[in-house]
Order: sequence, then structure tokens, then C-alpha cells
Amino acid sequence: MDVIISIKPFLAVLVSILVTPFLILSKRPNVREAWTFAAAIGKFLIVASMVPTLLKGIPIEFTVAEVLPAVPIKFRVDTFGLMFALVSSLLWIITSAYSIGYMRGLKEHGQTRYFCYFALSLSATMGVAFSSNLLTMYLFYEMLSFATYPLVTHHQDREARSSGRKYLLYIVGCSIGFVLPAMLYLYGKSGTLEFSSQGFVSGAGSPALMVFLLLLFLFGFAKAGVMPFHAWLPAAMVAPTPVSALLHAVAVVKVGVFCILRVITGVFGTELLSALHLDIVICLIASFTIITASLIAMNQDNLKLRLAFSTVSQLSYIVMGAALLSPRGLTGAMIHIAMHAFGKITLFFCAGAIFVATGLRNISEMTGLGRKMPVTFACFLIGSLSVIGLPPCGGFISKWYLLLGTLEADRLLMLFVLLSSSVLNAAYFLPVVYRAYFGNLQVSLSNPVVKEAPAWCLVPVVLTAIGSILLFFIPQPFFELAEMAVKTIFSVP
Repeated sequence: MDVIISIKPFLAVLVSILVTPFLILSKRPNVREAWTFAAAIGKFLIVASMVPTLLKGIPIEFTVAEVLPAVPIKFRVDTFGLMFALVSSLLWIITSAYSIGYMRGLKEHGQTRYFCYFALSLSATMGVAFSSNLLTMYLFYEMLSFATYPLVTHHQDREARSSGRKYLLYIVGCSIGFVLPAMLYLYGKSGTLEFSSQGFVSGAGSPALMVFLLLLFLFGFAKAGVMPFHAWLPAAMVAPTPVSALLHAVAVVKVGVFCILRVITGVFGTELLSALHLDIVICLIASFTIITASLIAMNQDNLKLRLAFSTVSQLSYIVMGAALLSPRGLTGAMIHIAMHAFGKITLFFCAGAIFVATGLRNISEMTGLGRKMPVTFACFLIGSLSVIGLPPCGGFISKWYLLLGTLEADRLLMLFVLLSSSVLNAAYFLPVVYRAYFGNLQVSLSNPVVKEAPAWCLVPVVLTAIGSILLFFIPQPFFELAEMAVKTIFSVP
């Protein structure tokens, strides 16, 4: 296969690292945020410039350094990684705008620190997306963990510090305790950590050992929120809403499921998983997470906590889709990364806009608020429809392919799980909208001063809501990139 050697993936990683000194030295907020936009737009343009090459079926590579025999720090841009990078870099631009409205609207402290660590987090995300091997992916995974810790603990109060400790315990503890030993074992047995379309662990041990290694990776990449290693995610909701929106609806959690998909397809390979029936193990764990998290979400009055447990459930849709080991299931899993990202970031943006405008966090306090903030709650409805999987939103396409994947794999139990979860999604999202538009206005909200959030908060919400609808009608290039990735893995003609 032809390969192009290019520095572009390395530049995509470096852009937001190189901008941090300028953010620190900027004396004026407007200058600081201009640098943020410049880096965000520059990163997106670099990523987008690689799309034509990848659509021709030509991967892009760049080796940074050789650190171990046959295991360099190396980037390889394939269609799956590029799809993820496109989603993350595009939404960073929108979230940068939203951050200005939110952070300034609430007069938050430490805004320069916030924007610096945000930039470093996006660099780590790009590094994971473009990793050529397990070692490179692991290093950037850890970089993301430490770059997001100051964002989770931004408020620096007791609750933030407690949540930060839990965040590191789960995220870093699981990766060091589970992933690192598994990776070292595989390197010792295979002599390589390079991702392959058919995996590289064949012959590395007995079936029982393969199950054990698989579980180490599944739970070790705890950013995926697979139960019981999910408690960090709701705890991290103490962070400012823009952090929750991009990092806990797009970058951090999606890095987790991205890593698991890489392990399933590039480390173990679909043939080995099928031969040892390891797919059933993953599907059962994902099913438990999907249903349990959905049931917990229904009982949350705090809006961000409801969104957090919804995310725990939705992440395991992606894990299950890959574990179905069917072309349509894997296609659905990959594009659900993009579709869920747009829908869920819209919902988090709405939660933040409500807090900026009213100071309210609990759903029970939002009765009648939709008549004061009609645009915000219209966007909330669109985001909800996308996450539920209803047209005319992009979430319908990914869930449709996931359902087709269960039929293709002859997994009717998984079909039942996905349909049941979608019903539960509707049960905990749609009443929020109904209460806001048709409930009796709370006495505390009778003040006519209550209105929509500032434009810097409102416009990004509208843009991501429109994006959720556009993805239903125009799912490209995400869908095409996912299909090409699946054809490579399953050798579909």
C-alpha cells in the first residue's frame, strides 16, 4: 500500500502546544482568545487538509523518534483516526467561542490557565487519534489525563479537589495498573505494538489469558466509562460547563472508546475475537453499562449529572457496536462518535447557558423556563432527539447502523438492549423539554429580567444544534471515512 510521509499529523498535535506560551504572555483577554481561535482554526485546517488524501485510500505517516526496538513514537493517519480528529478539532473552535461567553459571563477566575490546559488537551487528543502503535497512543492518553486534571479542579474548592482525586484515581490508576502491564506483556510476546487491520496478538497466550488481557484493556481505558470504572465521569461534572461539554462529551470520553476500538480492531483483530468468543464478553459488559447508566440517569435531578450518566450509557453503544464484529455494527460505532458528540455537546452547552442566565442546575427548578429561554430549550430538544436516535438528527443514522449490526451479527439480545435504552433516553430527556415549555413558571423565574444567555453562549449552542440536523442529511465526510475504515478491517470489496 502506498504511504505518504508528511509532517502534517505532527503539526496538528504541535499547534495547540506551541500556542500556550502566547496565551500565558497575553496581558489582555481579547488577545489571549484571539490566539486560542488562531490555534483552533489552524488545527482544524491542518486536519481537514488531509481528508482528500485519505479519501483516495492513502494513509499518512510521520515518525518522531525511535524509543524502543520496532516501537517508535509514530503517527499514522488512517480514515478512522482522521474522522475522530475532524470531530474534535471542529468542535474545539465552537467550544472556544462558548468558553468566552461562559467564563466571562460568570467572571470565572484563572481564565488564562483554563485556556492553556484546554489547548494541551486538544494536542493530546490529536496524538491519540493519529497514533500508529499502542505505545504512542498510551503516552498521549496519559498526557490527556494530566492536562485535563487542572480543568476538572478549576474551581479549587473542596468538592473540586475531591473530584480531581477521584478523576486521577480512576483514569491514571486504571491505565497504569491495567493497560501498562498488558502492553508490556504483548510487547514481550510479539516484539511489536504496531496496530494491524487483523491484530498482532495471535499466539500470545491461551484463550483464558486472552480474556484476561482483553479485560485489562477494556477496563484500563477508563475514560470510556465502562462500569464499574465510570464513577470519575459524574464526579468530573464539577468542572466548568465548557470542560464538561468538549472534554466529557467529545475529547476525554471519546478518547476512551477510540482506544478500545483500536484495541479490538488493531490489537486483537476481529477474527481472533470471534474465534475465542470474546465478542460476547464485551457485549455483555457493554449491555450492563448501557441499561444501568440509563436507569441511573432517570433519577438525577441535577441536569449535568443526568447528562453525565447518559454519556456513560452512550459510550457503551460504541463499545458494543465494535464488539458485534459486523461491518454495519462497526460502522455504527465509528459514526456514533461524531453523531453523539454533536448531540451531547449541544445538551451540555444548553445546561451551561441555563446556568449563566439563571444560576439553576436542577431540572425541578426549570419548570416553565422554556418560555423565558425558547431558543436554548429548542436546541436542547434537538440535542435530545439526536442522542435518543430520532430523525431528523444525525444520531438516527448511527443508531440505525448499530441496530442493523445486531441483526447482521445475529445478536437479538443486543438489539433489545439498544431499543430499550433508546426508550429510556426518551424517558429522561423529553420530560425536561415538556416541563420547560408547558409547566407552570416557577415563582423565582417570574422576574422578567430572566432571558437567554449572552450571544457568546447562545450562538455556539445554535450552531451545534444545526450541525446535529445537518448530519442527518449530509453525514459526509464522517460516514465515508468510517465506511472506508470498516472495509479495511473486514476486507470488504
